[in-house]
Amino acid sequence: MTSGRQTSGSGDIARTLDLLWDTGPRPSRGPKPGLTLDRIVETAVGIADREGLDAVSMRRIATELGTGTMSLYRYVPGKAELLDLMLDRVQRPSDEPAGPGEVDWRTALEALGRSMLDLYRRHPWLLEVNQARPILGPNALENMENTLARIRPMGLTDPELVSVIILIDGYVVGAARTRIFEEEAERRTGMTDTEFWEAQRPALEKAMHSGRYPVLASLSEDAFSPGFDHFEFGLQRILDGLETCVEARRAAADGGSSARAAADACSAPAPDGPSSAPSAEQPS
Repeated sequence: MTSGRQTSGSGDIARTLDLLWDTGPRPSRGPKPGLTLDRIVETAVGIADREGLDAVSMRRIATELGTGTMSLYRYVPGKAELLDLMLDRVQRPSDEPAGPGEVDWRTALEALGRSMLDLYRRHPWLLEVNQARPILGPNALENMENTLARIRPMGLTDPELVSVIILIDGYVVGAARTRIFEEEAERRTGMTDTEFWEAQRPALEKAMHSGRYPVLASLSEDAFSPGFDHFEFGLQRILDGLETCVEARRAAADGGSSARAAADACSAPAPDGPSSAPSAEQPS
């Protein structure tokens, strides 16, 4: 991990889309037989996985492939466009997805959360990228399509279904960042988690006996046990909340004022202030 942050969608958007969707002109054969865009992207991902995103450069990729740097520019304009290709590449579905109706929505979201956590652990450099404005390629859209198809039976509105995916993504990003930062700290300091907390034990025991922190002092010895799966606990509580919402919506569909009130409580609040939607006097 580094302190620098790169941004998706910061290159030539039209050219990136051509490369993602294979709609642009194909490069003429380069001086090295077998050099392809696919190999270039795979090599870039491999470098980022091993050494971080800052290690990825056109020169470094060319060295790995045993070709001249200028040969790469026959296939990709530069690093900004390459980054978007890398982002879509790592989202390539690894298994044949279950079709709609084959699993319930909760199982689908459980699988989504766990697979996303695994994605960040395999490619920790993803946390270095600002993906607020992603360039959507075939792999990203396929994953979105599969997920939406499997959670549509929740009975939520379309904006709410998208919000569910954003909710899971936000939770997973936070959990992944914590895990990856812990691993990075151990790697950089050479001190394990156990050694780190043991070094603080004398000061912490003194603080607990001071009487200033009665709640902390009352916690059981296993309160901060590394064996407790915080990720799974949080994921299940999110799904519990969504299940309450889904059940309220289904009850409202059957009628009854109390059921409708519960369903309304599950809805997103209206935005404050005037609507941002274009009026008849504004250009759309």
